[in-house]
Amino acid sequence: MNWITNYVRPHINSIFSRRETPDNLWTKCDECGTMLFHRELSDNLNVCSNCNHHMNITPRDRFTALFDGGIFTEVDVPAPVADPLLFRDQKKYPDRMRAAQKTTQETEAMLVAAGEIGRTPIIAAAQDFSFMAGSMGMYVGNAIIAAAEEAVKFKRPLVLFSAAGGARMQEGILSLMQMPRTTVAVQMLKEAGLPYIVVLTHPTTGGVTASYAMLGDVHIAEPNALICFAGPRVIEQTIREKLPEGFQRAEYLLDHGMLDRVTSRLKMREELITITRMLLDLPPVVSGDLPAPTESDAEADTTEDDDAPKP
Repeated sequence: MNWITNYVRPHINSIFSRRETPDNLWTKCDECGTMLFHRELSDNLNVCSNCNHHMNITPRDRFTALFDGGIFTEVDVPAPVADPLLFRDQKKYPDRMRAAQKTTQETEAMLVAAGEIGRTPIIAAAQDFSFMAGSMGMYVGNAIIAAAEEAVKFKRPLVLFSAAGGARMQEGILSLMQMPRTTVAVQMLKEAGLPYIVVLTHPTTGGVTASYAMLGDVHIAEPNALICFAGPRVIEQTIREKLPEGFQRAEYLLDHGMLDRVTSRLKMREELITITRMLLDLPPVVSGDLPAPTESDAEADTTEDDDAPKP
C-alpha cells in the first residue's frame, strides 16, 4: 500500500477540487438576455430588473405575494373524469397529465384560494401556464364554478388571473363546453352583485379570451401580455397583411378600449386592493395596517383643534 498515493493525494485533491455550481442559480431573461440571480428574481416576482419583462409565475407564488402575510386557504375543486375521450396522440392523455403534475407539483392548471388583501376578504383563481400551457379543460371549468359558488356563498369578490393557450385539445368538445359553463358562473356573480375582476397575463388566448377572461367588471393586464383569440401569425397568414406594431399586446388593447388598466406585477396587489374596496363601497385601506378612523375619532380631533390656543 502506497500511503502517499492512496491517502495523501486524494485528500489534497478533495481540498483543492472545484465545487460544482448548481444549474438553477441563474435565469436568463427571455427579452433582454440578462442573467438574473434566482433569489433576486423571486423577490422581484419574476419581473426582470433590467427590462421589466414579466416572466411566468406560478399561482402559489402569485398568491403568496397577493394575500396578506402570504396566507391563503385552498378551495376544493371537484375532479372530473380523468380521460373521457380515451385520447392518444404521441402519448396517452393520462401520461401527459402525470408528466405535467410531476413537473409543476400541481394537480391541474388552475388554483383557487380564499384569503384577504388589505384586510378585504376575496376569492382568487389563477391559471398555471406551465401546466399544459394553462389549457382550459373540464377541471378549469369546475374550478371557476367552485370559485364563483364560494364567492356567492361568503359574499366575496372574485379575482381571476388568466394565462392560457386556449381549450385543451385532448378533451375535445368537452373542453369547449367550459366556455358557456364559465359564462354562467360569471353571471352568478353579477346576479349576486359581487365584483368580478380579471387580470390578464401573458398569454391569454383562444376560448379563454372568448369566455370568462373578458367578462369582468374590471379588466387589468400585465405589461406586454399577449391577449387574443387567434394569434398574430395566424391572422397575418389569413389576411396576408402586416399587422401594426404591438398588435394584440396589452398596451395596444388599452389604447383601443379593450382594457381598463395595464399594471406592473409589482404594483398589482395595491391596485387590486384599491379597486376591490371601491367596488365594495368600502373606505380606502389605511396605510400601516391600522384600523380606519371612526366618526367619533374625527369629532375628537376637531374638538382638540378648537381648544388649541390661537396664535
